[in-house]
Amino acid sequence: MASHRKSRTPGARVAGIRTPALATAALTSVALLSQTADAAPGDDRPSLEEVEKKVGDLYRQAESATEKYNAAKEKTTKQRKQVDTLLDDVAQRTQKLNEARAELGSYAAAQYRTGAGMPDTATFLLAQTPQDVFDQRQVLDRMTGRQKAAVDDYVTQQTETMKKRQEATESLRTLTETQGDLKTAKATVHKKLADARELLSELTAEEKARLAAIEKRKQQEAARKAAELARQQAAQEQAEQQEREEAAQQGGGSSEGSGSGSTGSADTPPADSSYAAKAEKALAFARAQIGKPYVWGATGPGSYDCSGLTQAAWKAAGVSLPRTTYDQVNAGTTVPVSQAQPGDLVFFYDDVTHVGLYIGNGMMIHAPKPGAYVREESVYYDGESAIHSIVRPA
Repeated sequence: MASHRKSRTPGARVAGIRTPALATAALTSVALLSQTADAAPGDDRPSLEEVEKKVGDLYRQAESATEKYNAAKEKTTKQRKQVDTLLDDVAQRTQKLNEARAELGSYAAAQYRTGAGMPDTATFLLAQTPQDVFDQRQVLDRMTGRQKAAVDDYVTQQTETMKKRQEATESLRTLTETQGDLKTAKATVHKKLADARELLSELTAEEKARLAAIEKRKQQEAARKAAELARQQAAQEQAEQQEREEAAQQGGGSSEGSGSGSTGSADTPPADSSYAAKAEKALAFARAQIGKPYVWGATGPGSYDCSGLTQAAWKAAGVSLPRTTYDQVNAGTTVPVSQAQPGDLVFFYDDVTHVGLYIGNGMMIHAPKPGAYVREESVYYDGESAIHSIVRPA
């Protein structure tokens, strides 16, 4: 007799036991969820190398905006002084114009009192521009010498006052534009730094430790490159010293550039003893700032940004440097990296947005980035390709 029971759907076997289809589906779901949990961190999150690169890029963009802020701030200060000077000049000229107008008015009043009808001088008080005055030349022929002198003074004061008012208006317009640039740069700095902080805040403790390890490896490589540069410079100095001694033995005397700390070529002037003395003062100042925080836009004494530190250091040596990296890079003689001397300025990146003070042996003092402090570091801290140029400022 045939069975009327429905056949069961075969289940899967787990440890030799057949399981219902529902249980199989549940087990499969658990396995998939477990796989998803393991894979999630790597699927939709950037790698640590990508985070490190992106944070570095954000810091450089913030530093670029900082230099634009510094330039706009310096420009704003100069323009505000110019506007203040022009407004003072306008006020003084307006007073003189009013005095000249009062004198013309006295002549007009005198003519009214004598019954002369429409006074000649009164027509000039109705004039709106100096050209209006000159268009009434026939009136001048009927005036006395004193009246003509009063008119001349009035025309002169009116002309100069209008000119200065136009200059003041244009200066105010330019100042407003620069203040807009200042505001934009400031907002950009805040945005880039906020983005960097957000990226770093999303890292786990383990990821932060691994990121620190990546940074440590970079520092070790930078130190190795600095030591290599120091060896190259020492070998070059030794070769130059030997060349000078050989030249002296042959009766040729000491070669040019034999002064203290000299290295150079036909195209690069050596750093003489006077430069070395100034550089020593600049470096002494910079060393005294080690440990102070990097703060964008700061020029000391409690904190610095990169160009604020180099400017302050060389100021201590009696040398005035411009405020921004864009201008500092043009404030001296460019020399090869292999011929860098203590005190030279080391510039970084294609857009010249970072600078440090060379101290020798491939090392520099600089204000690195937000969250960091003034410190000694290898000039290769961000790789050899990051170095833009070396400039001897004095």
